[in-house]
Amino acid sequence: MRLLNLFPDKKSIQDGGLGDLEVISLTADSRSVEAGALFVAIRGTKHDGHRFLEDAMRRGAVCLVGEEDDPGLGIPYLRVQDSRQALAQMAAAWHGHPARSLVMIGITGTDGKTTTCNLLHQILLSAGIQAGMITTVNAVLGEQSRDTGFHVTTPDAQQVQFYLAEMVHAGLTHCVLEATSHGLAQRRVLPSDFDVGVITNITHEHLDYHGTYEDYRQAKGMLFAGLAGDSDKRVRIQKTAVLNRDDASYEFLRDLSRVRQLTYGLAPNADVAGHLNRSDLSGLHFSVQAEAYEIDLHSPLIGEYNLSNCLAAFATAVEALGIEPELAAKGIAAMQAVPGRMESIDMGQSFIAMVDFAHTPNALRQALQTARGLTQGRVIAVFGSAGLRDRAKRRMMAEVSAKLADLTILTAEDPRIESLDAILEEMAEGVRAEGGVEGSTFWRVPDRGDALRTAVRMARSGDLVVACGKGHEQSMCFGTTEHAWDDRIALRAALAEMLHIDGPVMPRLPTST
Repeated sequence: MRLLNLFPDKKSIQDGGLGDLEVISLTADSRSVEAGALFVAIRGTKHDGHRFLEDAMRRGAVCLVGEEDDPGLGIPYLRVQDSRQALAQMAAAWHGHPARSLVMIGITGTDGKTTTCNLLHQILLSAGIQAGMITTVNAVLGEQSRDTGFHVTTPDAQQVQFYLAEMVHAGLTHCVLEATSHGLAQRRVLPSDFDVGVITNITHEHLDYHGTYEDYRQAKGMLFAGLAGDSDKRVRIQKTAVLNRDDASYEFLRDLSRVRQLTYGLAPNADVAGHLNRSDLSGLHFSVQAEAYEIDLHSPLIGEYNLSNCLAAFATAVEALGIEPELAAKGIAAMQAVPGRMESIDMGQSFIAMVDFAHTPNALRQALQTARGLTQGRVIAVFGSAGLRDRAKRRMMAEVSAKLADLTILTAEDPRIESLDAILEEMAEGVRAEGGVEGSTFWRVPDRGDALRTAVRMARSGDLVVACGKGHEQSMCFGTTEHAWDDRIALRAALAEMLHIDGPVMPRLPTST
């Protein structure tokens, strides 16, 4: 691609006398630079790409982009104010600005993003709309589904634009995209020309990266502020911000948004108001009321907190995208459990065993409240807290479990380069602060496999064991190495061992003996 077609600020190229270079690839990883590549230097949390400008030049880059002064390496250099934004804009141009040909729905929030994306995607399919989806779990491109990585963040800008281009090529018309706070703050999704922005909630999370709750909230707000920007879209619908009337984020996002707004929630003054009729192992039975209709719905999803996710998807589909309420209800009813979200594991045991992704204080509270409503027996919670992440939530999550679970088992969850023993001690302090007694109401079991074994051995008929924090994830990080791990396989292995039946082998971790 010619540089003049790739770079958004053509005047700076012409004024800089750089000429209309031909670029054969675009990258922010100096290790992947090839002859003819354009290399963008990005300041990351661990490495500064500007340190690798010379390496990129030696590998054959024909042009460099960065935020610092020209390093004088003898090849064209473009200085930009924001390298991440420049990379995202160039990635969009590289793929022909695919988002301009799609109705783009961005969904953000602390908890419930992936579930809400899947619900809305299922509604669109049930309504006969050719829709794709990009989440932290996978990218669904028509009949194809591709894993988007081991861990939980929006794919990088180049991946996002590639997936969007694939959707356009496949003839899709709509895209549902999960936008994490990191993905928004790092400009990975900003050139995606969103038509609709949806919020689930904003609670305590990622303060290790964003610093303060206000900065975290501001990152989420970028999706909604961006809706009012100019657009060169080839498809046009009314720009809409879909806000949670029940959440503390409502007033902030209401004041930030400069487009049409609609609200959902349990609050009677919500534009789309829900009422829960029943919640049990069969799922949710609820009604939805708006100015022009009232309708009863059923969702197979377990947990009262999923009512808010259902309402967000329903309100977006009906009020923002114009889908008939009956078709939206059909889509919600067709949406089965999202992998790793209150997923039941049944090996024939006499108690309930589940895996959930809850890895924030609010999500853990919701998971344990749901668990309490599903059993007359005891609730046994197994979870940890990640290293190199928000330390405050370690104690907070432990306090939540001490209040809501009968028995708590603290274990590993991606300790990374931190001391696992130190992480578990911080969590133990939180349990003790709420009256927990080690060896009686809570235990520290560093190896997650052994922690699950301990939980299922403790469980009696009618109890509920829930493993939280990993959900669908396929690895766990110790040091800087990702080790294969799946809570669902591990819980099945622990149950099979207890029941003395055939089952999967327990995955091994560095803590395994």
